[in-house]
Amino acid sequence: MCARYLGFVLLIWFAGVTHAQNENVCRAPVLDGGYYVPEKETYFLKEELTYACDSGRKPVVEGWWATSRCEDGNWVHKPQCIDQNACLPPTIPHGKYDKAEDGWYKKQDSIFVQCDDGYERKDNRRPRCRSGTWSPLPVCERKRDSCSEPPKISHAVIIHQYKEVFSAGSEVQYECEEGYTREGNNIFCERGQWTAGPTCNESSADQGPPASDADVQPEGGDRRGSGAGSGKQPEVEGMGRGQHDPAVSGGQPSGGGRGTTGHQGGSSSTSDSNNRDSRPMLVNIQSCGARPNIEHAAVMEEGPMYLKYQCNGFYKLAGPDTVNCYGDGSWSKLPTCEDAFCVVDPARYAGYGLAAAQPEYMREGEEKHFSCTARDRYIYVRCANRRIYLGICCTGYEFQYYRPCYELRGPF
Repeated sequence: MCARYLGFVLLIWFAGVTHAQNENVCRAPVLDGGYYVPEKETYFLKEELTYACDSGRKPVVEGWWATSRCEDGNWVHKPQCIDQNACLPPTIPHGKYDKAEDGWYKKQDSIFVQCDDGYERKDNRRPRCRSGTWSPLPVCERKRDSCSEPPKISHAVIIHQYKEVFSAGSEVQYECEEGYTREGNNIFCERGQWTAGPTCNESSADQGPPASDADVQPEGGDRRGSGAGSGKQPEVEGMGRGQHDPAVSGGQPSGGGRGTTGHQGGSSSTSDSNNRDSRPMLVNIQSCGARPNIEHAAVMEEGPMYLKYQCNGFYKLAGPDTVNCYGDGSWSKLPTCEDAFCVVDPARYAGYGLAAAQPEYMREGEEKHFSCTARDRYIYVRCANRRIYLGICCTGYEFQYYRPCYELRGPF
């Protein structure tokens, strides 16, 4: 009797162990129209396989070959070979659309694109899948009356999900950390600018007398990220609002200051009769009015006396990333955002074998494979220094063993 009971317990235990092991392994995928390596019956957790597709088909992700990984008994992603005329989900910056259940779209399928809050479409045409590519893909542009991320306020957080852009009329609410009390109202996005925000003050401690003009710090004082105390002279910026010096700014106009009287870099270093520096005084950024609007950039950090900018993904910053407000109501030297991308134009590169498709953007330093006009061949493309470099059209087999496939020509 005891032996029978012990055998029953062991059977249950063995079944449980087997079930737990099965949760961490994956069975070999069923891949219609393709092949994969290594070929095994089962794969352990985190183990990967690589697959490619037969002629007339392509993987369900970008590229002519793909890699999938075993995660908790399932393949991520699921290996699939689809018709070469089918389309993969497009990437539309600041846009969204209904996703296909299978992860891909059949030939002649169309999608409806809706732009994110604060963005609008340049045209209303619906993208359609044609011969494996989308034509045309819409562009979601930021609305002129939308606002960048709300200003940072000390000892406060925003009770909203993070967004880079807010549409006109948006309301944002701040909540102070424990021990601080909010004074002031919620802020609103009006004509591309945020209204004045609240402050968070200590609830019970004596704050002392308010700051006077004598408390305003000169350049080189307490300023985060600005090289405080370096003793360097500020740049001489004598240009009025709306003016620019091509020899200094590269021919690009800079932003303006407050209202109609502010100007960028309006203050300069001088010396008094005692030969002492009379540097531009740095004051609270509220004294300069509206924030400088720098094309392709957004304010990523804000302090009482500075703004810190960052360019969007396809651009790089040129000039100082930190901007200060001077005592005369002008802003210090503003940065600009330079192009950091390439445009792969099939009409221009068709002579090198690149297949006809719509133009595509590549980030600086990005490398990709594009289809060639010859069937089942691909070309290696790199974006460097805003110029396109091209390989030669090769088959999938040649990319593995034929070195010239990766030898680039250019720039073009």
